[in-house]
Amino acid sequence: MTSSATAARTVRLGSRKSQLALVQSEWVQAQLQAHHPNTQFEIETMSTQGDKILDVPLAKIGDKGLFTKELEVGMLAKQTDLAVHSLKDLPTNLPEGLVLGCVTERENPADALVVNAKYGDKKLETLPDGAVVGTSSLRRLAQLRHHFPKLAFKDVRGNLNTRLKKLDDGEYDALILAAAGLTRLEMGDRIQQEIPSDISLHAVGQGALGIECREGDREILDIIQVIQHEPTLYRCLAERAFLRTLEGGCQVPIGVNTSIEGDRLTLVGMVASLDGQRLLRDQITGSCQEAEQLGTSLAAELRGRGAGEILAEILAQVDRS
Repeated sequence: MTSSATAARTVRLGSRKSQLALVQSEWVQAQLQAHHPNTQFEIETMSTQGDKILDVPLAKIGDKGLFTKELEVGMLAKQTDLAVHSLKDLPTNLPEGLVLGCVTERENPADALVVNAKYGDKKLETLPDGAVVGTSSLRRLAQLRHHFPKLAFKDVRGNLNTRLKKLDDGEYDALILAAAGLTRLEMGDRIQQEIPSDISLHAVGQGALGIECREGDREILDIIQVIQHEPTLYRCLAERAFLRTLEGGCQVPIGVNTSIEGDRLTLVGMVASLDGQRLLRDQITGSCQEAEQLGTSLAAELRGRGAGEILAEILAQVDRS
């Protein structure tokens, strides 16, 4: 048999079925295909628990792998070779046999305000008292309650189009969404206000894509390195170490912000109570090579100032609800 008749290697990418997940996975597919023209890249879609349970707030479901578990099972069963995740959805402790193989260049990680047309001239600080703001994130909720206690907050679930329809139909006056998701879906024109980090620190990994694969799969690890973005990797390693040390997930209000100047990385971290009354925040700077140690150290600092007690109270509240 001649080499031209040899079947091309096919690499299978696992993806959620949502519009945003597919846009992200198709971007990864195109990047890998461009760099590896002799390899075929195919996307296999799966529904996750988080996609199926839409009538319960995320914090009450209680599983940190809400949007990843089914994709991980597929990889371990060798149905797929890798999985494309919004990195903010990927737990900081991965199942045995799987690793975070690659982190892509980050989109804008900020939170964004999107408003109903009647508030087209408003920002967060000028919304009227009692305006109904939709968010499914306890992190956003706690920080906004801290800064804007006179606003009303209401849980919102569903994909991006579903949430925007609820907003436009008047069920909400405003929504808080990730700027990165709106940008990737070419809906950046819906962003009324990019919320500054002194008001809302973003989620760990927000705006970056994480490529998960089987540990020790040298072929796949080598293939995906072409889309690794080192500055984003360092930033997200620090953020994920901060979250891991605090033992947090989507059920707890933990926020971060990172920046790099030269070879120096600065991590800002925050833990808040659900009512927004208590908010602990600090920062640390060090070498990019010590990214994970920076995250661990900052988490320990906040724990020493009462973050552990705040998180224990929140988990107890969630368990009771």
